[in-house]
Amino acid sequence: MKLSRGTRISIFVVLLLVIDQVIKILVKTNMTIGQSIHVLGDWFQIYFIENNGMAFGMQFGGQIGKYLLSIFRIVLVAIILIYMRRLLKKPETPWGVLVGLAAIMCGALGNIVDSLFYGLVFSESTFTEVAQLFPPGGGYAPFLQGKVVDMLYFPLIDTDLPSWVPFWGGRHVIFFRPIFNFADSCITCGAIYLLIFHWRFFSGSKEEDK
Repeated sequence: MKLSRGTRISIFVVLLLVIDQVIKILVKTNMTIGQSIHVLGDWFQIYFIENNGMAFGMQFGGQIGKYLLSIFRIVLVAIILIYMRRLLKKPETPWGVLVGLAAIMCGALGNIVDSLFYGLVFSESTFTEVAQLFPPGGGYAPFLQGKVVDMLYFPLIDTDLPSWVPFWGGRHVIFFRPIFNFADSCITCGAIYLLIFHWRFFSGSKEEDK
């Protein structure tokens, strides 16, 4: 039995969302804040932090900003979902467009789950204590105030620059500094993929059919 495009996209979204949540739950229930596991030397680390803000650890306006950001994510997912349902009704819609949009939607959903529910079902993660799932005393934050779990860290360059380097000589530099999660990767990869390979579709060009 051949699955419809809508069913295949739904399975794809659920699969990505499950991967994102499994990674976050494993990290949060087994690591303390600031703890790191070196996967590929110093170049790739599982480095556990949490943030109240946007992707890659960026912050956004305190508690009120947190509510606004969560609402924005929910609205964004709703808009993408409505748009994708319309595209699915058109047989000429490229498969890649649906996959790219699904990845973006899944990434937003993954971080929404953290914000909505993690504060309710987990105890606080600290520098000395690992979080517990469904703690006896309740969670660490109210609805929509949960922290987003980040853990992927790629400090590809971590060194002291020679003194002769203009402007930055003698400074310690790290590239790539942001710590992010699987959901952030879905958003970024989905957006880049659409921009590179399917910009003609969104510009209305007939060349996309080729």
